Amino acid sequence: MGSRRRVAERRKTKPAVIGGMIAVVVGGAGFGVYALYGSGAAADDRTQNTSASAADQKPKVKTGPLSATEVTTTATTFLTSWQQGRVSTAAAATSDSAAATALLTGYTKDAHLTGVTLTPGTRTGDKVPFSVKATVTYKGTSKPLAYGSSLTVVRDTATGKPRVDWTASVVHPDLKDGDTLVTGESGTPPIKAFDRDGGEITEAKFPSLGTVLDGLREKYGKKAGGKAGIELRVIRGKDSKSSDKTLVELSKGTPGTVRTTLNPTLQAAAEAQVAKQDRSSVVVLRPSTGEILAVANASHGFNTAFQGSLAPGSTMKVITSSLLIDKDLASADKPHPCPKYFTYGGWKFQNDDKFEIKGGTFKASFARSCNTAFISQAGKLDNDSLTQQAQQVFGLSMNNWAIGVPSFDGSVPVQSAAQKAASLIGQGGVRMNPLNMASVSATVESGTFKQPYLVSPSVDNRTLATASRTMSSGTLSQLRELMAYTAGYGTAAEAMSGVYGNVGAKTGSAEVDGQKKPNGWFTAYRGDLAAAGVVQAGGHGGDTAGPIVAALLKMGG
Repeated sequence: MGSRRRVAERRKTKPAVIGGMIAVVVGGAGFGVYALYGSGAAADDRTQNTSASAADQKPKVKTGPLSATEVTTTATTFLTSWQQGRVSTAAAATSDSAAATALLTGYTKDAHLTGVTLTPGTRTGDKVPFSVKATVTYKGTSKPLAYGSSLTVVRDTATGKPRVDWTASVVHPDLKDGDTLVTGESGTPPIKAFDRDGGEITEAKFPSLGTVLDGLREKYGKKAGGKAGIELRVIRGKDSKSSDKTLVELSKGTPGTVRTTLNPTLQAAAEAQVAKQDRSSVVVLRPSTGEILAVANASHGFNTAFQGSLAPGSTMKVITSSLLIDKDLASADKPHPCPKYFTYGGWKFQNDDKFEIKGGTFKASFARSCNTAFISQAGKLDNDSLTQQAQQVFGLSMNNWAIGVPSFDGSVPVQSAAQKAASLIGQGGVRMNPLNMASVSATVESGTFKQPYLVSPSVDNRTLATASRTMSSGTLSQLRELMAYTAGYGTAAEAMSGVYGNVGAKTGSAEVDGQKKPNGWFTAYRGDLAAAGVVQAGGHGGDTAGPIVAALLKMGG
């Protein structure tokens, strides 16, 4: 056996030569291994040379800015494939093929959109705008749809290839990631909303109220006695705080009616005021009842006034002051430290322009918005002291407001060390919106928290949020004194000039990472009106949000 094996081994077949290379087939149990290598090289050399060659020939990932050709070619591939219904090809040209496949498939299957025509516009850098024309068809009824959108081309970091940077808004500008387009029975009947005087509210009349009308329909469409129609709608994702939105109405439903608390005169004035300031928002309340009289946003796609989640800056000092007075850590007319700097929890805090007040009172520190006057008291407070004050006295941060449309009722989390100190001046983890801060001023004016509402609770027998306790008469009196002094002589004085009667105010500026100017805040009351506003990236509150709020307070009292 051994002799025959040696003979067999000596009888090797001459290797075949393919393209100047030697192909050797090595037999084994049930599989074959093929190797290509140049003639005349030792086995070890062949292995090493092959590895080195593979490494040398490994394609390099392209980096750097995209060329105009790459942007145009990628955009054309995506748009052409989408228009032709080749979903897999279109999706493959994006940065998230799975998400793109789902949404583009639903565009035809769920939204019932046909005859899609996509026309690219003029490229600007890596961005390509395009127009969309299509037809919505459902059970024999059709209507045209036309809108504009855009896409941005980016370089894939793994492959170096250009890809359409995928977001849902590429398909339609009203879509956010997680949203879908659906055509069918709306499920929610339309509504007609009316102001407190019986006038119909429309988005054409009051542009800020588009999101409010969406919210009213979502909440009261079925309860208001209407009948659903056939519509193309944006259905929000499960984590979205926004309401569904109608894009095309194929057949009209029968609307129900909803009466709101909005004052048409104040609403029109609020719309006019925010139109003067980019990224501004404002809310006006009636402190004695909690009725929302006006709400307006310069930007109409998201209701920042009701749903915003922003650091409120020094307007938070209204709540903090009530806490310090309650705990005998401050008193309006007693001396209170206001140094240039104060270090707590490893952070060094300072006042605007590093000012200090020597021998001043707490009222002087509040009126001038001295940060260190509040930071210096952090060590004397428990980690949950501010949270409890916000919840128990001002009705905030419990996620239980029911105003009639989607809203955010503020967040004052329990924090420690430097973050606790920052929360005292409206930074750290504290988050509010104009609705919340208008409610804070309303609570001071009336003496009791009354949950704001846009639709009377008698309409649907819902339960409004309440606060578990009220401020003592002594604390309330001092807090009103602080706000009145600030309105007359402090940082709010210029904006509140000409606002007479029972008034109080507080300014605020909130620093935001990556933003050159702070968000400007202002909250105030006059008689039975309370209002608050914010101008994002606008600067100091007294100069930006202050005039908006003051103008509305001048209209009533």
